[in-house]
Amino acid sequence: MKCPYCGHPDTRVIDSRPAEDKSSIRRRRSCDVCGKRFTTYEKVETIPLIIIKKDNNREQYNRSKIEQGVLRACYKRPVSAADIQKCIESIETEIFNREEKEIPSAVIGEIVMDKLKDLDPVAYVRFASVYREFKDVNTFMAELKKILE
Repeated sequence: MKCPYCGHPDTRVIDSRPAEDKSSIRRRRSCDVCGKRFTTYEKVETIPLIIIKKDNNREQYNRSKIEQGVLRACYKRPVSAADIQKCIESIETEIFNREEKEIPSAVIGEIVMDKLKDLDPVAYVRFASVYREFKDVNTFMAELKKILE
């Protein structure tokens, strides 16, 4: 790390500890040439995930969209807030474990439905009815039959 005071290219790390936000590391450094001390923050660089929408438009991944969908599906259901957060974390982990730079929204929808099926069957059907755009009662019943089997 280059010293911000004298520009010397080599500095020593004196102390390292997690920063207040817990997602970065705070390092105290010292320059061997001028003797000045300074602080740096180290953070993991994440590659932005791009979502490919149904109409082939692309937008950056937004966790709040998944949260809104899951919360709407679980509305007035006997599912605890902790279980909902675990479900959302699980969905997000599965998405990022794919290590893809671009992922179709259809894949994310299937992941969400798969996790909701385990969380609450009614929430699953609610989400599926909106996500799969059920046109009539027959498609709705076909989905219910899949769950019952």
